[in-house]
Amino acid sequence: MKKSPVLLPATFVKRYKRFFTDIRTEQGELLTVHCPNTGSMQNCQVENSHCWYSLSDNPKRKLPGTLEIVTTAFGNLAGVNTARPNHIVRRAIEDQLIPELRDYQSIRSEVRYGEEKSRIDLLLEWQDKGLCYIEVKNVTLDCGDGRAQFPDAVTSRGTKHLRELMAMVAEGHRAVLFFCVQLTGVETMSIADHIDSLYAQTLSAAIDAGVEVLVWQADLSDQDIRLQRPLPLII
Repeated sequence: MKKSPVLLPATFVKRYKRFFTDIRTEQGELLTVHCPNTGSMQNCQVENSHCWYSLSDNPKRKLPGTLEIVTTAFGNLAGVNTARPNHIVRRAIEDQLIPELRDYQSIRSEVRYGEEKSRIDLLLEWQDKGLCYIEVKNVTLDCGDGRAQFPDAVTSRGTKHLRELMAMVAEGHRAVLFFCVQLTGVETMSIADHIDSLYAQTLSAAIDAGVEVLVWQADLSDQDIRLQRPLPLII
């Protein structure tokens, strides 16, 4: 997703009350910015490490700054703004980057669906192929040794989304779980069943039911964030 303006460098100080993060700007100012991440951000809260933030010109915002990229405990970069992955994946689909998701007729975002009152992140309409439901998940859990995992906290919402995707497959549609790995320096991704065993079990059931899983790593910089390459999912 193209940044305008480009991201600004700073030093990470601390995160608190989940949605607040103190950073120190290049000018030495202590600034509180919004942290748009509901997860634990495990291994993503390293004091005095490099981070990047964006600024909004919306006068109604309480905090004009947003935390975007941090440095992990293993020295990699992680994109922690969970509002970004949907746009990153959508752009990659529009650019025909992902072979499994090419030749769509139209694409819509945040469409209501399912019996559990969900909203699908992306809904593709395929000529002569029907509908394709895509649920996007942001991956930031850096486990070292080139390994990324999801989730970084118990996610009842994520489990619900898996049930909804299975229901769409049962109705004859295509359903895709798309892991957007906003982490540099990783080679594989796996499921953190030690953090959320129910999610891991439900994902296995979803795969058996026909839900497709795609894993792609994003390239992160202060100029641009875009999908770069597929990664293997280790089950």
